[in-house]
Amino acid sequence: MIATSTGPTSHTYFSQRLRLHYVDWGNPSAPPLLLIHGGRDHCRSWDWIATTLRDRWHVIAPDLRGHGDSQWSAEGSYRMDSYIYDLAQLIHQQQLAPVTIISHSLGGNIALRYTGIYPETVRKLVAIEGLGASPRTVAERAKLPLDQRMQAWLGEQREFSGRLPRRYPSIEEAFKRMQGENKHLSPTRARHLTEHGVNQNEDGTFSWKFDNYVRSWPAYDMATTEVEQLWSNITCPTLLVYGKESGASDPSLDGRARHFRQASVVTFDQAGHWVHHDQFEGFLKLAREFIAD
Repeated sequence: MIATSTGPTSHTYFSQRLRLHYVDWGNPSAPPLLLIHGGRDHCRSWDWIATTLRDRWHVIAPDLRGHGDSQWSAEGSYRMDSYIYDLAQLIHQQQLAPVTIISHSLGGNIALRYTGIYPETVRKLVAIEGLGASPRTVAERAKLPLDQRMQAWLGEQREFSGRLPRRYPSIEEAFKRMQGENKHLSPTRARHLTEHGVNQNEDGTFSWKFDNYVRSWPAYDMATTEVEQLWSNITCPTLLVYGKESGASDPSLDGRARHFRQASVVTFDQAGHWVHHDQFEGFLKLAREFIAD
């Protein structure tokens, strides 16, 4: 199901002088539900979830900075603390607490850390593959001396500075690219994601809306022990969802789940990183039952 003419309204809010975008699906007297997308994605990727849940929830879906219709960072810097501040500002400005959150990937990482900072403001939390890199990957990165890690990051930044947004001659070409990214996407779903994920350039070509710099992880981040401490601060029921075809590390097996007070881990067969697309009906049923009163 795709949103019809009774779809969401667009709004803006400000955070660190950036003009950020979110869509509101109405029903403001209902309990608030935030849907937070992942990296290189956009708020309209939640349309199927939002359309289904809007009757019982006040659904709001933001575009992260540098994504969708939100403003790009002038410095090309996308640090985790800035993402967390943006989320905190949206919840504060719109008076959403206590809020329920469903999140994906980067959005899940942001939501989990935010909830560890302000546990009293989140009622329930669903994170689809949102814990970040596996403990093994983190350990491998840590083996590199700081100078080598910084050299790699600096080189990456220079590369992105000269990397122009890819231009597709038609929206059909961008649509094919979207289909190629995920074998589980139906043509209808892939087209919807494409149409809301591109802008048309002045010469008639199409480019993805996200800033290329969002591909780069910041040179500095919270220490692993600090992130684990934030996870342990979370007091609300938490659902960690994983797709068995994504290759991501299962937190119930790699030890990360033990840092949560009350977290359940659910994995889906025939699903990759985008579980909410790949197994929509199953995920929707699970999420709806989990967030219900």
